[in-house]
Amino acid sequence: MFLEQGIKSQNKFWLYLIGSILIIIASFIGQIPFSVAVLFKTFTGKEVMPTDNAAIMKIFEPNLTLFLVMISFAFAFAGIYFVVKYLHHQTLLSVTTARRKVDWKRIGFSFWIWTFFTLLSFVIVYLTSPENYVWNFKLIPFLILVVVGSILIPIQTSTEEYVFRGYLMQGFANLAMNRWFPLMMTSLIFGMMHIFNPEVAKMGYIIMIYYIGTGLFLGVITLMDDGIELALGFHAANNLIGALLVTSDWSVFQTHSLFKDLSEPSAGLDVILPVVVIYPVLLFIFSKKYNWTNWKEKLTGKINVVEISN
Repeated sequence: MFLEQGIKSQNKFWLYLIGSILIIIASFIGQIPFSVAVLFKTFTGKEVMPTDNAAIMKIFEPNLTLFLVMISFAFAFAGIYFVVKYLHHQTLLSVTTARRKVDWKRIGFSFWIWTFFTLLSFVIVYLTSPENYVWNFKLIPFLILVVVGSILIPIQTSTEEYVFRGYLMQGFANLAMNRWFPLMMTSLIFGMMHIFNPEVAKMGYIIMIYYIGTGLFLGVITLMDDGIELALGFHAANNLIGALLVTSDWSVFQTHSLFKDLSEPSAGLDVILPVVVIYPVLLFIFSKKYNWTNWKEKLTGKINVVEISN
């Protein structure tokens, strides 16, 4: 079982706290190039030093900003690898899946099915309110976005999945010896991680339902499927297709996407619908394809100490 792979006598919970700090430090190291670039741009260009995150994100051309921001996730991913290997004496595979090897078909299926849902929902919204969107396509910047995004955005999303659905989920399992506590804690922390996103300032805290609900969905498919492959595919599609498809002045990243959203953001059905309708539909599709059973035990049951191997 996936959670049991991280439960070992030497894997005390305090080690996960230390490991989390080390991963955060690795991420901070990865932010140095962006910080240096901002300082250089400010002093050489005689520009005003940006005082908030929104201003920082607009100081460079969007593709360069995306590249510089995503570098930190590559460092964080390296941090995950070294923490898992040298602090917990596990393999990266053990925080990826309970299978003998990574199931790339699962990643691909999850990626393409969420790409389909994303494109379908955008078409519906666009046809409903076409006045809210303008064609934003510029060939060269878009092609650069495709290359940079296709390489670095999956690293960003994979890093988050390895931290939350892999590393921390196993860590909380060590602490609680059950399945519901890791599921709830990682979902809440994942959601709260987005609290400083500009979308929250624009739409209000109600959008946290979407963020926490997404974390819960990703946690459920991880526990039911005994691995993070489906979560990896979903998260990569969500961020990459989103970055390529539509941008706005109030989103975290401004990209050279195909469309630009001119509407004033507001939290409504678009926040609730994915959590209460679309995610359950995806759960049904996944459950039928991968023959999931015994939901209650896999999501809320206790971890059987007899199953734990050292």
